[in-house]
Amino acid sequence: MTDKTNQRPTDDTSEGNSTDVSVDNAAALPTTYAPGEVEGELYERWVSRGYFTADAKSDKPPYTIVIPPPNVTGALHLGHAFQHTLMDALTRRKRMQGYEALWLPGMDHAGIATQNRVEQQLAASGQSRHDLGREAFVEKVWEWKENYGGKILGQMRRLGDGVDWSRERFTMDEGLSRAVQTIFKKLFDDGLIYRAERIINWCPRCLTALSDIEVEHEDSPGELVSIRYGDGDDSIVVATTRAETLLGDTAVAVHPDDERYQHLIGRTIALPLTDRRIPVVADAHVDPEFGTGAVKVTPAHDPNDFAIGQRHNLPNLSVMDERGVITVHGPFLGLDRLEARSAVVGELREQGRIVAEKRPYMHAVGHCSRCHTIVEPRLSLQWWVKVEPLAQAAGDAVRDGRVQIHPKEMERRYFDWVDNMYDWCISRQLWWGHRIPVWYGPDGEVVCVGPDEQAPTGEGWTQDQDVLDTWFSSGLWPFSTLGWPEQTPDLEKFYPTDVLLTGHDIIFFWVARMMMFGLYAMDGQAPFHTIALTGLVRDQFGKKMSKSNPNAVDPLDWMDAYGADAVRFTLANGANPGADVPIGEEWVKGSRNFCNKIWNATRFALMNGATIEGPLPAPEEMTAADRWILSRLNETVAQVDALYDDYQFAKLSDALFHFAWDEVFDWYVELSKTTLAKGGPQADAARRVLGEVLDVTLRLLHPVVPFVTDALWTTLTGAESLVIAEWPKDSGFRDAAAEAEIATVQQVVTEVRRFRSDQGLKPGQKVPAALELGGTVLGAHEDAMRSLLRLTQPEEGFAATASLPVAGATVALDLSGTIDVAAERKRLEKDLAAAEKERTQTAAKLGNEGFLAKAPEDVVVKIRARQQAAEADIARITAQLAGLPKA
Repeated sequence: MTDKTNQRPTDDTSEGNSTDVSVDNAAALPTTYAPGEVEGELYERWVSRGYFTADAKSDKPPYTIVIPPPNVTGALHLGHAFQHTLMDALTRRKRMQGYEALWLPGMDHAGIATQNRVEQQLAASGQSRHDLGREAFVEKVWEWKENYGGKILGQMRRLGDGVDWSRERFTMDEGLSRAVQTIFKKLFDDGLIYRAERIINWCPRCLTALSDIEVEHEDSPGELVSIRYGDGDDSIVVATTRAETLLGDTAVAVHPDDERYQHLIGRTIALPLTDRRIPVVADAHVDPEFGTGAVKVTPAHDPNDFAIGQRHNLPNLSVMDERGVITVHGPFLGLDRLEARSAVVGELREQGRIVAEKRPYMHAVGHCSRCHTIVEPRLSLQWWVKVEPLAQAAGDAVRDGRVQIHPKEMERRYFDWVDNMYDWCISRQLWWGHRIPVWYGPDGEVVCVGPDEQAPTGEGWTQDQDVLDTWFSSGLWPFSTLGWPEQTPDLEKFYPTDVLLTGHDIIFFWVARMMMFGLYAMDGQAPFHTIALTGLVRDQFGKKMSKSNPNAVDPLDWMDAYGADAVRFTLANGANPGADVPIGEEWVKGSRNFCNKIWNATRFALMNGATIEGPLPAPEEMTAADRWILSRLNETVAQVDALYDDYQFAKLSDALFHFAWDEVFDWYVELSKTTLAKGGPQADAARRVLGEVLDVTLRLLHPVVPFVTDALWTTLTGAESLVIAEWPKDSGFRDAAAEAEIATVQQVVTEVRRFRSDQGLKPGQKVPAALELGGTVLGAHEDAMRSLLRLTQPEEGFAATASLPVAGATVALDLSGTIDVAAERKRLEKDLAAAEKERTQTAAKLGNEGFLAKAPEDVVVKIRARQQAAEADIARITAQLAGLPKA
């Protein structure tokens, strides 16, 4: 099942000594697993030995994942821990399968967030970035990055991320900056980057344009005000939530087929509070069924209005400055936009132009994700990427199968985005970031400069003041981190990457942009062949976690309390493709218990001589239990492989959990105890099988729970590390007869255990019993079943008080003296009476035609379920009473 010839012994195993060190080393294992005493030291050993360092010169097939770069300002949250666990599991498995696995780490420079951090530091000392000047401020940000940035990298080590630290990248390092300048120049020369006035998301606090992902829409209470424009027959009513923008209106739009306004189309009406008249235009964009069917058009302050303005050649009137302050001469000059809103409505009210007011009016309002300021749509001169040909290529790569999206149903969301993408605003009014490589000359010249070109010099030449959107540089991440635009060995070996694993929430913003840039820069070669989309981590009630809610969790707290493996297993066990992941502390405790179970069961096996030495015994030398567990082991290997290949992390974690806990630890280890106690050849065979099962099970578990498995596996095998061990293969061994035989044993044990529980017997309480096993396969398992069920041999005077026929066998038990029969009978009779009463009451309701005619269907269903439960209780309790000793 695994080739052990390539395993190196640990340093303390001298040549000539047996690598069967399990019995000797088992005593060295602590009786309980303490993650804090294992994880940190073990991780540093992995890193120092170079296990995660990929070799571009290797002959092994490559397997590459580039980490979605976290912000340099960020700290590890559960979303990071979730996705990192899955990426680590994928790369660890591939490394064990013989691939040259590269998981490449790095960080994003996070333009707005990082600049805000440093500006806050300056403000605390009474300074602003303008006091320092651009060059000194950027140096200050670099200083902050070296001193405070990258906290998350240390936390990734705590989680056990098997990344290649020697290849760590930063979106503003020298190589990636060269890549950014190169692709900007290429896009510019190809006519795919241009400068134009368009409506953008603007933050009046950060004083920069924002990408769509940097805008958080929240339902907020506002006001909806209906205003009468014009007078008499030349009047029209419009509704708005932003009355202050009335000052910038340049038209009113109606649908061309709306009969109510045919007489006004092409005419002008008076704009309230101004001395201007504005036209009424016909535009199919207007929904005649919504509101009054007429909309005010403010091209400089609304993206839809801007589009209408372009179609009708309307002027663009900006009425606010960059801080959201009114700039129109008159009574509102100098007011903040929100102050102006109230003032404008007040003045309209005085003039009798308010037709209706609705407060509160709940509607979605965009806020800056960094400072939570309300975002202002604003007409601004910015740099843009013409996305149509790039987005077409990104869509085609998925349509023709070059790139697969998991789960497949997420393809529709991807196509909805790339097929309807707007041109992308890439300029930001910041100082921290990649400065746009464009120079303006004294006579209107515009020159874009590539990385190997000399920038224009001389009087009157200036560089563009803006920097590029952070998503521009992160869109190059799959190939710029490998050395592009140079043809490096890393780029040749590891591009295209294999899998992009990320949340479905950024499929629009990051995934699509990497696809566009990768296909464009790399001659039609997609940046990855698979996009594996995950859901979002939520609390145990399905609510979104956030810093402002008390449900937010620091994963480091859970790692400190329960260990990194417990957190990792909990996250993986909830990872259904594309679905959100609920998680609670109780589940992490359960995973901690699983890790403890692995530790304790392996320690027991080691103390009893489990070994990997020598070949497996022939099937005829094994017990049925040995053959059964090896059959189940191979089936589990095949199942886990198939689930990994389909990115079904929850299902593979569940399969491993049940195989390890239920089949290996609860059944095989227990069934083996009697064989081991007897000694002889079958005991030796059991030790070898037990060693094999533990060896393979620990290998299977390792990618998800790497720490506890490596600590145990090196003790079992004496080899160097599970990180570089071979991934198990399905040997093809199956034994249907053994599986059926052990299933029969399990059926008997389960039924007798249930009977014991029903009779109120304690789990460890011994009961004399006679087992009639003639004609069944159970004869060879009598000792094991007696041990599992705490059944002693019948002695003289044995008199069965209960008899259980199970699977063709009969288990006769003498319960006299083990329970208070009178008290137990009284308790059961009381329970029986309650069940019969419930049956009578539910039968009466269900037999009442009037009730059935009036009651809701769900109520009737619940009553039928109650009746069925009562019938089952009656049958169960009656059987228990019959099984009690006679008085």
